Amino acid sequence: MSRRTDLLIVAAPLIAITIAIPTPAIGADRQDISIAPGTLGQAVIALGRQTGISIGMSDQSLAGIRTPAVRGRLSPENALRQLLRGTGAKAQRVGDDGWRIVRARTIPRPVYAAPPPVLAAPVAEEAPAEIIVTASKRDIPLPRYAGMVEALGDGIFTTAEASGGTATLLARVASLSSTHAGAGRNKLFIRAIADSALAGPTQATTGQYLGDMRLNYAAPDPDLKLYDVGRVEVLEGPQGTLYGAGSLGGIIRIMPNAPNMAEWGGQMSAGLSATQHGDPGGDLSATLNVPIVAERLALRVVGYGVQDGGYIDDVSRDKDDVNRTRTYGGRAALRFAPGDGWTIDLNGVYQHIKGDDAQYASRSVGRLQRASAVAQPYYADYLLGNIRIEKQWDSLRFVSSTGYVRHELAESYDATQTGGAPALFRQRNQVGIFSTENRLVRDLDNGLGWILGASYLHSTSDIHRSLTAYGTPPAQPEVIPGVPVYGFGRPAAATGVRNSVEEATLFGEASFEPVRGLIATIGGRLTNSQLSGKALNPSAALSNADIARAEAQANRNETVFLPSASLLTDAIPNVTLYAKFQQGYRPGGLAVDDQRVRRFHNDRASTIEIGARKGVPGRDAFAASANIAYTDWRNIQADVTDRIGLPATANIGDGRIYTVEARIVVRPTPALTLDASGIYNDSRLTQPADFVRLLSYDGRSLSLPNVANLGGRLAFDYRAPIGGDMDLHVGGSARYVGKSQLGVGPILGRTQGDYVDTSLSAGITRGPIQYSLSLTNLLDSNGNRFSLGTPFDLRTDYYTPLRPRTIRVGIDFAF
Repeated sequence: MSRRTDLLIVAAPLIAITIAIPTPAIGADRQDISIAPGTLGQAVIALGRQTGISIGMSDQSLAGIRTPAVRGRLSPENALRQLLRGTGAKAQRVGDDGWRIVRARTIPRPVYAAPPPVLAAPVAEEAPAEIIVTASKRDIPLPRYAGMVEALGDGIFTTAEASGGTATLLARVASLSSTHAGAGRNKLFIRAIADSALAGPTQATTGQYLGDMRLNYAAPDPDLKLYDVGRVEVLEGPQGTLYGAGSLGGIIRIMPNAPNMAEWGGQMSAGLSATQHGDPGGDLSATLNVPIVAERLALRVVGYGVQDGGYIDDVSRDKDDVNRTRTYGGRAALRFAPGDGWTIDLNGVYQHIKGDDAQYASRSVGRLQRASAVAQPYYADYLLGNIRIEKQWDSLRFVSSTGYVRHELAESYDATQTGGAPALFRQRNQVGIFSTENRLVRDLDNGLGWILGASYLHSTSDIHRSLTAYGTPPAQPEVIPGVPVYGFGRPAAATGVRNSVEEATLFGEASFEPVRGLIATIGGRLTNSQLSGKALNPSAALSNADIARAEAQANRNETVFLPSASLLTDAIPNVTLYAKFQQGYRPGGLAVDDQRVRRFHNDRASTIEIGARKGVPGRDAFAASANIAYTDWRNIQADVTDRIGLPATANIGDGRIYTVEARIVVRPTPALTLDASGIYNDSRLTQPADFVRLLSYDGRSLSLPNVANLGGRLAFDYRAPIGGDMDLHVGGSARYVGKSQLGVGPILGRTQGDYVDTSLSAGITRGPIQYSLSLTNLLDSNGNRFSLGTPFDLRTDYYTPLRPRTIRVGIDFAF
């Protein structure tokens, strides 16, 4: 007889009758609870001991079901709900402080359908689960997290929103902004930490993660679709202590749903959309969960395809709706739980985005129209593989995550010169990222504890460039100095660049309570970086001596220490007050412009913030948060354009940023939630570099680019039953994006933004089927999201309009 069977036999009488502890139990009171991952039988014993409640189990086959860790200040009812989520069991109240666990009679519902609404009934309302900030890497309860965080929880994304990818996050998070160059080409910014509009070799200011695996480095947002995603957390930065380089503005952490080891099932969805002034579109998705070995091995697979219809007309080429975009991809996750607290996850992701043409228009030509000499297609190809290993010992946890990313982005720009034949400039950025992180975490009660870890990262970025002219050589002017103009559609190589960085890191953070009600957190990250740069296919205009000198300067070894510290108090009931200091940085590299190869230096941001939080959104009838932050940003890296329009990286000087944010979430009834948030930014380049001064007035303070000075969002969410077996979900939002500038200085100083984006959605769920209807851009606004068309023409009044009014109808089926 196995040891596990023996344990169940011994434990069965205790579990079957009751688990009773002779201490008083008040089921509605929140208490400090810490339960390690394990089996349901072990978990209910631990919960009974910690809370004093009695728990019975009617079906002993439930005792061996795997359960997750549950920690935080929770009510026993809330803790039970978290333990039983996804297990196929439910808890029934017996008396004032007793519970019986029974097997639930499950009714399948769509994976992405809204969670069942809270019914207005005379029984006590069930409290929603505590929000845990998992992106802190220490699983800290939200009331004890020092910082601004937006947690988009389980079941929040409809299939229409999942098909939108990052655009859905932009619509929901007021502090998040984007360049809107096109799916797979955008740069994301959090809290006004924005460098430039162009996609060059500069590392991103916002770190993006899928679970514990880094998604990006020296490349734009991969824009993964959000199908079968259980949770997204947006942490405002800098986040240098825990996440290292490239998290100046903060991080976005996407948490897909893990394989369910107990229950076979899946979901399929389909949608059709129609865009005013444009082509139709559609989306398909499927999710399948297969327990291969019950409670030991399970597989979860997601596949999808999305087509966004075009709506820009090119009058020069007499083509309509040229900017159609297609996306297809999928994810696979294999989870193995051998027992004794071990969990092993294998994850794979692939996605391909293909855009038929650029997304911009020209106001002088007409609404949603432009006049281009050539098509400007692009594609983004993304591949990720990751293995994650976790071991749990009560409150001690070890996590190891290792993986590789291959990310390729190919773009093209109209480089036609006045009086010249059509010409196309192409740029292809190939990024490879190998990363591994190993950390040991002690999760104590109420957010206390520590983390100690080590990581290694190796990233390479190869940017290849070429110029293709379509006329005959004698009739064409020179476009790029030193690059031949062959004509007849023959490409000529232009100077590219390779940057490589290796980072070895030690990091740690600890939280302790020096006096009751006051939590102090200190941390630091020590990183040694080896940097190198190399020119690729240098043009004749560049001298070998200049290239050799720049490459020698780019090859260097640097050590950086990033400290962090915070103080937090929750001595006032249901109120959190905090102050925080943190730093972040990005390594330097090699840059190329029209006639030079040169080094750019590290930049570094230091942020001081104070904030307050009352209540928890979704749990309390009233929740509010506010934050004031000051950021000192030194040696700012930015991708700029040279004299002919080529993207190049340079240090543009020093700057400072003031940010004020606030959010209020109100639940006037159990079925209705109202959400209002706003952000004000004042960002300035206070000490411009010399070459920036030449482009502007000497000593003038310039606005930093791409982040609006003012933004806000209003939203509502209503969920209620209709009839006996149907649920209704209606939601809507309006987001204002204020004015911003394309870049620094008069050449790129064009205004963009100052528009309102609106949406409305409704869904009806009946059993396993959900029908949905959504509308976006209800007002059919023609606002300008991005003022860049092609960098080779900075005179024309280019703008990037919102997608016109679009309606989508969809159906989801769960099995």
